[in-house]
Amino acid sequence: MQTKRVLVTGASGFVGRPLVSGLLRAGYAVRAAARQAVKFPEPVEIAMVPDFSQPVDWSAVLQDVDIVIHAAGLAHADARSTPHSNYDQINWTTTQELARAAKQRNVDRFVFISSVRAQIGPSAPYTVREADDSRPTDHYGRSKLAAELAVSSTGLPFTILRPVAIYGPRPKGNIKRLVQLAKLPVPLPFAGFENQRSLLGIDNLIGTVFFVLDHETTIGEKYLVADPKPLTLPEIFTMLRTALRRRPGLIDVPPNTIRIMLDLIGQEKLWARVSEDLVVDTGKLESFGWRPTLETYDGFCAMLAGTRDVQ
Repeated sequence: MQTKRVLVTGASGFVGRPLVSGLLRAGYAVRAAARQAVKFPEPVEIAMVPDFSQPVDWSAVLQDVDIVIHAAGLAHADARSTPHSNYDQINWTTTQELARAAKQRNVDRFVFISSVRAQIGPSAPYTVREADDSRPTDHYGRSKLAAELAVSSTGLPFTILRPVAIYGPRPKGNIKRLVQLAKLPVPLPFAGFENQRSLLGIDNLIGTVFFVLDHETTIGEKYLVADPKPLTLPEIFTMLRTALRRRPGLIDVPPNTIRIMLDLIGQEKLWARVSEDLVVDTGKLESFGWRPTLETYDGFCAMLAGTRDVQ
């Protein structure tokens, strides 16, 4: 069989790097789109692209490409300092331009790694499913939803993935904060929290990408992606500290006391992330035959093995 060539955008990022490695192991030819010179294994073709705040000419980058996996984008971690126009340009307009160029090149498949935030805010009082109305609560989420609609309107054979918070080696954002807290040599005041959060291991996300590429029945679909079992905050810290070969060290402080403390130090938004629920149902993906490749605890162990520089 002819080797399929895959273009990976965001190839130097948190998701892109392990995705490129996985594609190589699976026998794909890989073209990595990156803004700066990055070292990849020798078989990887490097396609230099400008910052997505400017228009990109995708014609040469897409030459002889069979599959596009679009993982690049502006994350919500720096939302306070990021103008809304940047989200529109980088997450929405660039995705639209890439999808249209891929359509002109007759690309076989377009996999867009979007976000659960295209569907919901940082928390939800119910289990989130794909059939629910999409109601993003910030400009990051709205730009991702607009990008999804742009992809689906091109007529490309597409699949959209909406991952929850992703953990893996050298994590970012909220997961990095959880790891930093777990490493503190003090008891943590979260024993009384009962809220549940869905998380996603990077290996399970990459396994999902391979799954949708291998199954044409996933064309035209969008999927919420998460490890199947949500975790409470005490369970998360217990797993993290167990992986660190430490006792859980959790104490029971009334959650309302912690809320007041966060309010006093200007961290009101952090409260929704540590105290409220965000559980997604992966039943749609599982009904197509998908199964996770890694248990959450094993994924935490792999993450911590690669986070020696997390302070």
